Amino acid sequence: MDKLSTDFPLFQLGLGFLLAILIALLAWRAQALSKSGAWAAVLTGGIIFGVGAIPWAVLLLVFFISSSALSRAFRSQKLGVNEKYAKGSRRDWQQVFANGGLGMFLALVFALWPDQPWIWLAFTGAMAAVNADTWATELGVLSPTAPRLVTNGQVVERGTSGGISLLGGLAALAGGLLVGCVAALVSPGWNGWVLIGAATLGGLAGSFFDSLLGATLQGIYYCPACQKETERHPLHSCGTETIQRRGWRIVDNEVVNFACSVMGALVAVGVGQLLLK
Repeated sequence: MDKLSTDFPLFQLGLGFLLAILIALLAWRAQALSKSGAWAAVLTGGIIFGVGAIPWAVLLLVFFISSSALSRAFRSQKLGVNEKYAKGSRRDWQQVFANGGLGMFLALVFALWPDQPWIWLAFTGAMAAVNADTWATELGVLSPTAPRLVTNGQVVERGTSGGISLLGGLAALAGGLLVGCVAALVSPGWNGWVLIGAATLGGLAGSFFDSLLGATLQGIYYCPACQKETERHPLHSCGTETIQRRGWRIVDNEVVNFACSVMGALVAVGVGQLLLK
């Protein structure tokens, strides 16, 4: 902690928290965040903005703004699948930490060891993964063809955890690529193509891993009243108590999203190290 206290500009940290408060307030008023989500965004965003400054802040904002916009877009087309998801488009504190918790941790690591390039690669990969996964989820449900389960290719309903489609895969590719391109623009001294490649592959890997967990380990439930599968527990959107059908109860949507960010970070670091040799 001595290094942090002597070398790190506390003014920058304070400015980061002020920016996080402003953005969280705007997001709460726009109904993109619940109250708990806004407080969590202040903490995660304040640390990421304050420690990483502009490059880190820009990547986090790219994810948050683009994913929030897609969550609100095409609402009428998504009405039939929203009941499958554990929560709505208004993110609470669990969703904020699931998507930004690893980024916050990496920012703290960066504050202690700012000369380690792998940390920036990991953060870029984490943001690319959660962005790619969100894009795949929000746009994949609009696919004209039914998705297939990632494990065995079985045709499943739109919105089913573990279901993949061509449109969803292309959306994941675009989401990761966007983060990589932005990272290249805000990273002087870096080879931009390295960041683009690391982020794109990290985003795809994270999104695929999310689908794999959704098809295998994630707790999935059944509503006897609606006769539909759902991530919601203990009550479905209709108010009926749901019954566990498969997976582990402890592995909920937040655990899967966090694991997605970890996979994206690991793959981005690996790809980046290979390309930098």
